[in-house]
Amino acid sequence: MILLKDVKPEPIFDVPKKITSDIWAIDCAFKKGKQYLITAPSGKGKSTLLHLIYGLRNDYTGSIEIEEKVVGDFKPDDWSELRQSKISIVFQDLRLFLNLTALENIQLKNELVPHKSEEEILNMAKKLGVEELLGKPCKTLSYGQRQRIAIIRSLCQPFDFLLLDEPFSHLDEANIEIASTLIKQELEAQGAALLLVSLGEKYDFSFDKELLL
Repeated sequence: MILLKDVKPEPIFDVPKKITSDIWAIDCAFKKGKQYLITAPSGKGKSTLLHLIYGLRNDYTGSIEIEEKVVGDFKPDDWSELRQSKISIVFQDLRLFLNLTALENIQLKNELVPHKSEEEILNMAKKLGVEELLGKPCKTLSYGQRQRIAIIRSLCQPFDFLLLDEPFSHLDEANIEIASTLIKQELEAQGAALLLVSLGEKYDFSFDKELLL
């Protein structure tokens, strides 16, 4: 379980103002196996929330616990282990290595903790229409193509929680449907939770809870 206790990100709470949220400044829990939709307009902290959970930011008050451990006490090795085996993420800006090929970007994740066979990776790429692009540097791909590579990469590791930051913003309906199906299959296989943040789009998931940030 991920538990946020009275978490207030400093950039959002840096001036006195009334903020009504289903997550900030209260106690909020995300449980394994559940699917959560978190919506908010731009600039309200959607990416900030995922970055706090993933340990990329510590500019907040309150506390965050993952599996009953306070992340403020984590050492670099603790974060490394968590990111390899417990939490996977698709960043809004994707964070691919642009000089590496699409396949090399995927393999970087999969080789840390081998989770998918080469055949499984190629099958996902084929379904998402990027199989022929795997040998090309990511800098030569369109943003929508890069998004599909980032989604595949996120599924190539064990996880209890999958964090998705507006993951389908540059995909057409057909590819959104395919990507959603792949994600749902992996969530079910791993008994994992989904935290999807968006501007309001719900996509094709059966969310257990919808939260307004």
